[in-house]
Amino acid sequence: MRALSSQRPHNIKEIFVNRKIFFFGLFALLSIHSFALQAQQTKKIPRIGYLATGRPATESNVSEGIRLALRELGYIEGQNIVTEYRYAEGRADRYPLIAAELVRLKVDIIVVAGGDGLTRAAMNATKSIPIVMTGRGADPVQTNLVKSLARPGGNVTGITNISRGLDGKRLELLRETVSKLASVAVLYEPAQPSSVHDVKEILPVAARALALTVQPWELRDANELDKIFNAMGNQRPDGLYVRAGPLTRANITRIAGFAVKSRLPLMYENREAVNAGALMYYGADTLDRYRLVASYVDKILKGANPAELPVQQPTKFELVINLKTAKQIGLTIPQKVLARADRVIK
Repeated sequence: MRALSSQRPHNIKEIFVNRKIFFFGLFALLSIHSFALQAQQTKKIPRIGYLATGRPATESNVSEGIRLALRELGYIEGQNIVTEYRYAEGRADRYPLIAAELVRLKVDIIVVAGGDGLTRAAMNATKSIPIVMTGRGADPVQTNLVKSLARPGGNVTGITNISRGLDGKRLELLRETVSKLASVAVLYEPAQPSSVHDVKEILPVAARALALTVQPWELRDANELDKIFNAMGNQRPDGLYVRAGPLTRANITRIAGFAVKSRLPLMYENREAVNAGALMYYGADTLDRYRLVASYVDKILKGANPAELPVQQPTKFELVINLKTAKQIGLTIPQKVLARADRVIK
């Protein structure tokens, strides 16, 4: 009995020591976990501001394309990056308002999915937050958005879609697609300087070379569309070419619907229009453009100075044809044109 009782205090002491070691280890593990969690919570997640001229529905292809391109580079929405979206819904008077909203949110970068006017609004709102253009609008050097393509010199860089020369190519493709094409209505926004220049200076020259007549139609307000549609229906052009702008982008579905109803072959300068019912698109390869935009965001978040990041021009172009629309308007696409298409929507 005495031998048994003499071992009990030793066992109790041993148990006490073991418990002490256990709780010390548990405390240490909890402390490490708490420290790691706190460090994770305090780590700043970059915020991207996204400015667009149109509506969420008409801009979804662009915003989603850029999101997926960023994901390819390891940026996952809600985990290591957050995006604040603002849309002008086709109203130029909203540009300064939505740009100022993003500046107040202290975003790290502003991606501008719009032309010169929207980029200018972002520039007026901030001189310090980097601004990335997505390839819309006129030559950024001529419009004083950057000092030069090689060295932008300010807080703006990105992509420029200097599309002069593409107008003639689009008319040529429309001419090859529609055998009896003689007259083309051109819908454009006079508030866009690049459109005014191209419609007055570039398109007439290209049209004469193709033996086509060009009929310019100015769009100053979305409320004018029905009036324009009625007048255009009375003139009965053989085709319709729509220049890019805030109003034509915001009203893609409406314009494409008119073209289908009027059995007008429609060439649109916006890639998204083909999904909405336009017959054709020819321009910069959209996937390549999204990847370029994502690469600018990546470089800037890693410390690159936008003033020293050269503005790039598109190097890849694509032809997209909507065969479903062709069938609706009673048009047979020539095989030689189909063979050149990069994508066909059936």
